[in-house]
Amino acid sequence: MKFINYLFAALLFSFTYTNAQVEWSVDKSHSKTGFSVSHLVIAEVEGKFNSFNGKISSKDDSFTDAQIEFTIDVNSIDTDNDGRDKHLKSDDFFNAEKFPKITFKGKSFTKVGDKKYKLIGDFTMRDVTKEIALDVKFNGLVKDPWGNTKAGFKVTGEVNRFDYGLKWSKSVETGGLVVGDMVQLLINLELQKK
Repeated sequence: MKFINYLFAALLFSFTYTNAQVEWSVDKSHSKTGFSVSHLVIAEVEGKFNSFNGKISSKDDSFTDAQIEFTIDVNSIDTDNDGRDKHLKSDDFFNAEKFPKITFKGKSFTKVGDKKYKLIGDFTMRDVTKEIALDVKFNGLVKDPWGNTKAGFKVTGEVNRFDYGLKWSKSVETGGLVVGDMVQLLINLELQKK
């Protein structure tokens, strides 16, 4: 009977250990959620969201099959131009009053090469949800001077703004759009192990 109890306890410990999740928090002072879009066909305008948060958990430090959720506060948009930011918050674009959050919920996080991952998940903007694929570069792990374990990532991808109801559209005389349809995403993340 003692042997059975010991075996049961060992199996329970093994199950708990192998299913334990490592939790990570976003170090916001060393992270950035940015984007760029073409302007008048000939240039790029960049912006960022100053308020965002993520919930990340992984089985181990390799991050394979990590669980990832991300939320962005639309009202925190910052393109270094108050008038443009106000227009972007209007119904021509984000309608921040009615749809104050952009969210991403990961479905898979798969290693595809040395330090390279493919992140697939549901991206929701203006209550429209579509599955997107993002490219992720894992920059590695390090201990900071205070003994905290940090992980760094660079995430890139693109979305078509028209797919999400960001409908404002004017054309230049050559036929291109004043604001391009494809928005490039660039997210630099520094995570801290909890």
